[in-house]
Amino acid sequence: MKITHVEVHRVDVPPADPPFSWRRGLSGSAPTGDGAVLRIGTDEGAEGVAVFARPGAGAMLQDLVDRVFRDELLGADPFQREWLWHRAWELDRIHELPLPTLGLIDVALWDLAGRVHDEPVWRLLGGFRETIPAYASTSTFATTEEFLDVADQCLALGYHGIKLHAWGDARRDAELCQALRAHVGPGVPLMYDGSAGFDLPDALFLGRALAEADYLWYEEPMREFSVSAYQRLAESVSVPLLVAETSDGAHMNSADFIKAGAATFGVRAGTTLRGGITGAMRTAHLADAFRVRAEVHGSDIPNHHLCMAISNTTYYESLVTSTRVVRERHVDDQGLVRAPTGPGIALPLDFGYGSELQRFVETSD
Repeated sequence: MKITHVEVHRVDVPPADPPFSWRRGLSGSAPTGDGAVLRIGTDEGAEGVAVFARPGAGAMLQDLVDRVFRDELLGADPFQREWLWHRAWELDRIHELPLPTLGLIDVALWDLAGRVHDEPVWRLLGGFRETIPAYASTSTFATTEEFLDVADQCLALGYHGIKLHAWGDARRDAELCQALRAHVGPGVPLMYDGSAGFDLPDALFLGRALAEADYLWYEEPMREFSVSAYQRLAESVSVPLLVAETSDGAHMNSADFIKAGAATFGVRAGTTLRGGITGAMRTAHLADAFRVRAEVHGSDIPNHHLCMAISNTTYYESLVTSTRVVRERHVDDQGLVRAPTGPGIALPLDFGYGSELQRFVETSD
C-alpha cells in the first residue's frame, strides 16, 4: 500500500457560545475559525484524516502540504508511521514547523490504520481502560463568586474534579484557590493551571498557597523554556508539579523535566503539542518508567483515544467555558467518558464539513 494523495479540506470551526477568556495577557476564544482537515489516501482506497482547528489553521496547513508534506508523503507506506514520525522531526529542523502541526500526519495515519483494521485507535494502541473520570477545566471567569458557582454546577453534573484557569495575578489567584478549597471541602480533587503567567518568585508564592489548600497538581505556572526554574520550584514547594505541556521536543524535552526532578506529579501528554499519537505514547511510556503520571492534555477526539490507551493518566480534561455549565457530550451523568467504538479516530461532530468528509465524522449517538 502506498500513499497517493494528500489533501487539505478547509472547514469552519464554530465559535464558542458565549465567548470566553483566559488570564490577563492572553487572547480569549476565537471567532469562527479557518480550520482544516488533513486527508491522506492510498492506492488501495484506505484513507485517514486529522483535524487542525487552531485560528489560521486552513491557510497554514495548505501552505505546509503544498510546500513540504506532500512531496514527503507521496509514495510512502502509510503503515510506516514510525519512519514518517521521525521524518516530521527532520523536516522541523529546516522548516521550524509550528508545534501543533508536528503530529498531524501521525494522527491521520493512525486514523487510516484504525479504519483498515476496523478498530478504534485506542485498541490498536493496546487498550488499557474503557472508562475514565472527567474533570472540569474552567476558562477564566470575572469573580470568585462565579468560579464557586461554576464549581457547584460541575460537581452536581458529575465531574470528578475542578481545574482552575484564573487571572494571572499570583495573590488574587491564591485567594481564589483557597476559597474554592474551603467551598468544596477536602474531598474534591482540585488543580490549578497558571497558563505560564508567572516568574519564579510569583510561582513560588502561589505554589505555597496551593500546597496549603491540598491541590492535586500545579500546572504550567511559568513558560517552559527554563527547566532549571522548574527544578527550583519543585525543590521549594510541596504541591506536585505537572509540566512539559507546551515545550517543544515531545518525549525528549519531557525527559529533561523528569531527570531534573521537576515533574513531581508528571508530564503532559497529548496529540496536539507532543507530536501526535506516537509522540504522546512515547511521553507516556517515558513517564511510566519513572513512575510519574502522563496526564492527557485537551478534550479533542484523538486525546479521547489516548485516555483509553495510557495507563498512567488519571483524568479526561473537559473544558467548561460558560457560567452556565453544560456537560460536554462525551461526559456522562456519572462524570465518566467511555471509550470510542467506531473505527479509526473520527472528526468532531460540530465542524462545517463538506459531503466528502462526512464518512469520517463521529456519530451523534
